[in-house]
Amino acid sequence: MSLEKILSITGKPGLYRVNTQTRSGFLAESLLDGKKISVSARHNVSLLSEIAIYTLTEELPLRAVFEKIYEKENGAAAISHKSSKDQLEEYFFGILPDYDEDRVYGSDIKKVVQWYNLLIKSGMTDFSEKTEDEDAGDDKVAKAIEASKVTGDKSVKGKSSSSKGSSSKKGGAGKNTAARKT
Repeated sequence: MSLEKILSITGKPGLYRVNTQTRSGFLAESLLDGKKISVSARHNVSLLSEIAIYTLTEELPLRAVFEKIYEKENGAAAISHKSSKDQLEEYFFGILPDYDEDRVYGSDIKKVVQWYNLLIKSGMTDFSEKTEDEDAGDDKVAKAIEASKVTGDKSVKGKSSSSKGSSSKKGGAGKNTAARKT
């Protein structure tokens, strides 16, 4: 399973795996408890494959950050996302020493660590870029998301432009202030 089928839904805990497309959206299964939910146009959805972390030189895809954590931990879980802000920042600095401290907040680091641990717990350990074979299988997901964009759905975020002032708000729960869609 690749990150192209894993998503975060604002206001809902954990991560979800896209299962099938429906008329009004798609069905997703929680990685936390296995419950299935219907995701419609009113949900704010972020695909993990489209999220990047700001560094001083570039925007690093979340997949690459997960790979760095995986290498550091030798495939095991990372520190708890419930650790103190200082511990999380120190840990993240050990993973990604050039992350932009002005645009990557403690809440963003907490989310990345929590998502990584959840993916490891659910058995997902391959964070490499998807292959052409996987690309063919992910067409249904891409079509469902594109269909939402065409119908004017603002909840499925596509590519967005970046400006230095775009993340001036301190992020709260559910905000990807340091993460930008690539």
